Amino acid sequence: MPHIPVEEHLPGITGLLEYRKDTAAPIRALTQFLLRGSSSLSAGERELIASLVSSRNQCVFCTQAHTTAADILLGEAESCRQVIENYPQAPVREKLKALLHIAALVQVSGKKVDSAAIAQARQAGASDQEIHDTVLLAGLFCLYNKYVDGLATGLPSHPEYFKQLGERITTIGYVRLPGGYDHLKKKSGSESSKDL
Repeated sequence: MPHIPVEEHLPGITGLLEYRKDTAAPIRALTQFLLRGSSSLSAGERELIASLVSSRNQCVFCTQAHTTAADILLGEAESCRQVIENYPQAPVREKLKALLHIAALVQVSGKKVDSAAIAQARQAGASDQEIHDTVLLAGLFCLYNKYVDGLATGLPSHPEYFKQLGERITTIGYVRLPGGYDHLKKKSGSESSKDL
């Protein structure tokens, strides 16, 4: 049960973002910019970073949400599963493995990112901007994971929720729906709609 009153039909971070729309606006803008803005890393690769960090932080909601988004963007489910289980052996390019290593270090502590990890990423072809954005993404998802779990937000009760959420964030992105989320309130005993 959440520590603060949030809408039952909005599990995870969405309920928190609706609770404080003023603080949600910059959170949404930064997330949209980093995960869907212009980048030499694909949107799927950036979602892999979010999934890895969230899984290492044991944040169930964020792990499932971003794993689903990564699977949709990559067109398959195996890469993300393997990244979470053992990223050094995952079927992704070497540059991404090096960046995932940096993200994994950030998840433990920013101070764990050493010159060897940076050199490895550069040797694999990572630019300074890719290194910067990886550290920022990893740090940002540590914040999100602690935000979601620190306020004990709920998980969705309907198994289709994450599929629908993944479809929304891969098509619309991380911006707030113009009309809000009231259309998601339970109708005849089940969570709805494709516009999560």
